[in-house]
Formats: sequence, C-alpha cells, structure tokens
Amino acid sequence: MITNTRRAPRLQVPEMVPVRDQMTGSQIGRLGNISETGMLLIASVPLHDDALYQLQFPITDSRGGALQIDVGVHLLWCEPTHAPEQSWAGFRFLTLEKSQRDQLQRWIEDRLPPA
Repeated sequence: MITNTRRAPRLQVPEMVPVRDQMTGSQIGRLGNISETGMLLIASVPLHDDALYQLQFPITDSRGGALQIDVGVHLLWCEPTHAPEQSWAGFRFLTLEKSQRDQLQRWIEDRLPPA
C-alpha cells in the first residue's frame, strides 16, 4: 500500500488548463495535478533544473468566471514522458497572494472526490 505523505490534498486536473510563463508570455505546458503548495506540469518546452519561474494559469471562480492565478515556483524535478518533446515537472509554490491561495483551495476542494 502506498501512503500519501503530502500535507495538502492533490487534485488530478482532467481538463486542459494551460500554464504560461509570465516572463515570456508563452505557454509552457498544462496542469497535470495541483495542491495549494505545488503542482505537476506536463511541460511542452525544455525547463531549467532547480530554476525559479513566475507562472500563470486560469481557474474558474465561484461565479463561473475565469480567475488568473499568478504564482512564483521552484522547479524541484523534471523527467521525460513517453510522448515526444514532453516532460513531467514538479514545482513547489513560493509566492501566491492570499486571496488567490484561498480561491485555489476552494477550486481544489470543489473538485476532489468525496473521502
């Protein structure tokens, strides 16, 4: 049996949620899973080991509108997938405004399967 030792619940993101690099404005991949403390990115561009990034991605707010989440992240690890020119990348959140963290927590909780 595998025990999940993460501090925050992690949501598998089935829909296509694009992730952009705020410095370049380009899409670098899509969310694979997310928690209030980090995320797995399915990256479509090469990333730099142990680098810091400023990323942005949309989530749906409580009224059904789009809300942009701006987050400073640290790349913890990256490894290739079986798909050409894609990789899995694990990020830890470094900076996230409290109001956006609260919105992200609600978005995750609303989509988690019942325990």
